[in-house]
Amino acid sequence: METILSLWEYHSDTILELARDIIVALIIAVAGRILTKVAIRLINKASSSGVRIDDTVTSLLRLIVRYGIFIIAIIMILSAFGINTASLLAILGAAGVAVGLALKDTLGNIAAGIILLFLGSYRRGEYIEFGSYSGTVKEISLFTTTLETPDGLYISAPNSSIWGTPLKNYSRNGKRRMDFVVGIAYSDSIDTAFLVMQDIIVREIRFLKDPAPQVLVQSLGDNSVNIALRAWAATDVYWDIYWYQMKNIKLKIEEAGLHIPFPQRDVHIV
Repeated sequence: METILSLWEYHSDTILELARDIIVALIIAVAGRILTKVAIRLINKASSSGVRIDDTVTSLLRLIVRYGIFIIAIIMILSAFGINTASLLAILGAAGVAVGLALKDTLGNIAAGIILLFLGSYRRGEYIEFGSYSGTVKEISLFTTTLETPDGLYISAPNSSIWGTPLKNYSRNGKRRMDFVVGIAYSDSIDTAFLVMQDIIVREIRFLKDPAPQVLVQSLGDNSVNIALRAWAATDVYWDIYWYQMKNIKLKIEEAGLHIPFPQRDVHIV
């Protein structure tokens, strides 16, 4: 007891200052923990509401919030204990630059992944095309995007290769236009061909009414008059309609007595 009293007598100021620093550190730690939970709860609430946020973006936001608040809390605690955090930040900054130079390609993929996630250029389940590759998006990570082609191939593309090229998203607008072009003989009636196409439009209830389907003469070819049917359809039934009508149009053209001519060429031998 005498030792404790003697220690208190000579070092009371230091002990009180240390106790104060510990209390401040505990308050900072508890406040950081509470702030992290509140921020993550808000992110989860936003993603579960009507706001369209990709699951990968939500996970990334949670990760950034968790580690960002943790790092800030550590710096504040070290400052509370009188540690010079400016030197520590300078060391960490220099180390970060060195690591960044060593891993510039990897960090480039991460940066591209973050930009793509936040811009929302494509999401899981959408059909996209970039460069010479196309497929349905199966997974979006910080480093790569995984696609599955219509014939079942697996494609893993670095995010930087996607960010650096023009990208087509076939699913985003929810509708697509399909063009059917059929050639009839010059001796056939264009009006009859138009009636055939109009009847196909009336019978195909999956065509969208707005924009309205069109039937027109696309071109006067070397061997045929090319009649085009342009119609819009929802993306999820696009190919079902397309393959069915490719067969149906041929049958209807032939039933109407019209002819689909073969290419012909006259050769004169002198």
